[in-house]
Amino acid sequence: MPKPFIALPADIREIDGAVWHASPNQYLKAAMNVAEVNAFIVPAFEQGMDIDAVLDRVDGVLITGSATNVHPSLYGRQATEKDGPFDPARDATSLPLIRRAIDRGVPLLAICRGIQELNVALGGTLASEIQEQPGIWDHRKPDVKERDDMYAIRQPVFVDEGSCIARYLGLAGEIQVNSLHRQAIAETAPRLKVEAQAQDGTIEAVSVVDARNFAVGVQWHPEYWAETDSVSRALFHAFGDAVRAYAASKIRASAAA
Repeated sequence: MPKPFIALPADIREIDGAVWHASPNQYLKAAMNVAEVNAFIVPAFEQGMDIDAVLDRVDGVLITGSATNVHPSLYGRQATEKDGPFDPARDATSLPLIRRAIDRGVPLLAICRGIQELNVALGGTLASEIQEQPGIWDHRKPDVKERDDMYAIRQPVFVDEGSCIARYLGLAGEIQVNSLHRQAIAETAPRLKVEAQAQDGTIEAVSVVDARNFAVGVQWHPEYWAETDSVSRALFHAFGDAVRAYAASKIRASAAA
């Protein structure tokens, strides 16, 4: 069977006065080299697109991190300057893509901004500038010159025994991850189950409780060291296995029709 395809929603970027639909390279490399799937970037438009037509043509969805944040109006909050920057076209594409992928049982992995989009898409809320809250660590990116040094900094996260994440990683308890963010889940969506937390209580992983297939989100960045870090590699392997199984089920259904 040929490698199946996954979809990644694009970010909107302006470069030298031109508008680009783009996606971070590390996510694409992890998907193609570790999950061993093909990938294409879904363009982002505020007026939306035919999400079912996209999902008809893929076998998985990867919701990536981004330098932008989900607009607070989408979870019932007033936006402030500190909440930005925003990407309304990404929001308009990613949130319905998440909801429909879950409804259809398409494997879904949501990372960083992705876990926040997953929570908002299913009715949850987000907290901004979490480092200003009592007892919460500073999870923001450190002031280092090299990007590799930034993503090499680890913190402990505790994975619940018997959780989906524990099954996919092959372990539970304390793991070391590179979690860099200034927003996090505040009120967890009703359909989400918290499966891992940082020592300060920050939510670091969730699963969709009524999902028909692989549907998890992590706040940390498994894409960055997916080829060398065992925990990161295990998560992308599990996602790739779910995508291939879904693709095979579509072939069987088509053959039986």
